[in-house]
Amino acid sequence: MDGLQKDVFFADIGALEDIPRLGARCVKTPAGDIAIFRTARDSVFALRDKCPHKNGPLSQGIVHGESVTCPLHGWVISLRTGAAEGPDVGCTPHFAVKIENGRVLLAVSAPL
Repeated sequence: MDGLQKDVFFADIGALEDIPRLGARCVKTPAGDIAIFRTARDSVFALRDKCPHKNGPLSQGIVHGESVTCPLHGWVISLRTGAAEGPDVGCTPHFAVKIENGRVLLAVSAPL
């Protein structure tokens, strides 16, 4: 690694209220589809929209606590880390996301 930090931009991807509680919204980016999840307590997380098991669409899964259950084979994935929970092993990339003034901002390496 060269020690230089890449610039990070936060892209406004919409209002928090546009994502249902215990639900998700999928955003198309140059890095691929990213699922933005909203928990019951209004925490927001971002994961690549592919389960590490068989690439199932995590955005269509069931959100519970700070986890999502893949709709294809029931793998439980941590929204915080992207890691599979329980006996399953694997990880999907996670992305920085934050809420400012009711807007959801996703960290990206270039402006969208």
